[in-house]
Amino acid sequence: MISLIKNEWLKIFKRSGTYVMIGILVLIVSIAGAFMKYQDTRGSVPDNEDWKKGLEMQNASYQKELEEMGDMLPVDVKESYERTIAINDYRIENNLSPNQDYSSLSFIADMSSLIDFVGLFMIIIAGGIVASEFTWGTIKLLLIRPIKREKILVSKYITMLLFGGSLLLLLFVFSGLLGVLLFGTGGQSSPYLNYQDGTVTEQSMLFHLMKVYGLSSINMIMLATMAFMISAAFRSSSLAIGLSIFLMFVGGQVTQLVAMKYEWAKFSLFANTDLFQYFEGTPMLPGMTLGFSIIMLIIYFLLFQAVAFLMFKKRDVAA
Repeated sequence: MISLIKNEWLKIFKRSGTYVMIGILVLIVSIAGAFMKYQDTRGSVPDNEDWKKGLEMQNASYQKELEEMGDMLPVDVKESYERTIAINDYRIENNLSPNQDYSSLSFIADMSSLIDFVGLFMIIIAGGIVASEFTWGTIKLLLIRPIKREKILVSKYITMLLFGGSLLLLLFVFSGLLGVLLFGTGGQSSPYLNYQDGTVTEQSMLFHLMKVYGLSSINMIMLATMAFMISAAFRSSSLAIGLSIFLMFVGGQVTQLVAMKYEWAKFSLFANTDLFQYFEGTPMLPGMTLGFSIIMLIIYFLLFQAVAFLMFKKRDVAA
């Protein structure tokens, strides 16, 4: 199995497109870092001794709007106001000023928005890792070897996961190193204030960032698995990549619209890929729990894998 994975890994890095993807990721992070470094409002935060008064005024404004508007406010706006009020109260009570210098951890947090780019590149690899073998005609060389087809497909899937994980690690580490170079460590890092179920708790910023990167990777893994399934079942990299990227950008929004009227939307894949909603925020629909979403993700994962393996196993070598 290890030799098969090594072989697939070499195939990926024999493609010039792989280095283009890595280069694009590094370039975007570098440009973002340079922009933030030389932007006047991001290098440092001016000392503001009246920050408590400012937070109190903000809370009073939000509280007044909550009382006057009531149920007329959209749910997400209402939750945002309640979260801000609770965090502001916690800062005032514990003397935690929001005036903090921009640091390397702040830069890593901002660069977490590029996880979608990692997911995009992972989908491209997943969509072509099987289909390209049929396109190039090299599938015959693979299937005539005394190796079970299941083993070949597993090695391709593991390689795809390793590539995506490597890109995610590259994003995290490179953002951290560039952040230290441009902004420094920021001295003693302030804690991250987590709001959940009306309660505010302090978390290590580094732990929070690891949680963000880890939970955000679930969506890209599920979409890459879908692309992998389409690639194995239909031998079309364009279909696998195109459909998966389309769902990546519109799947969540469509699910939210459906969830406004139909409760069955909670069984959708895109209603469950965001596990962050159970740690910060509110589930998309009442009755949804962390355990429910994990079960749904397992079901979809097994379904994608079953289709991929069944179709690949029955595929004619001469095809």
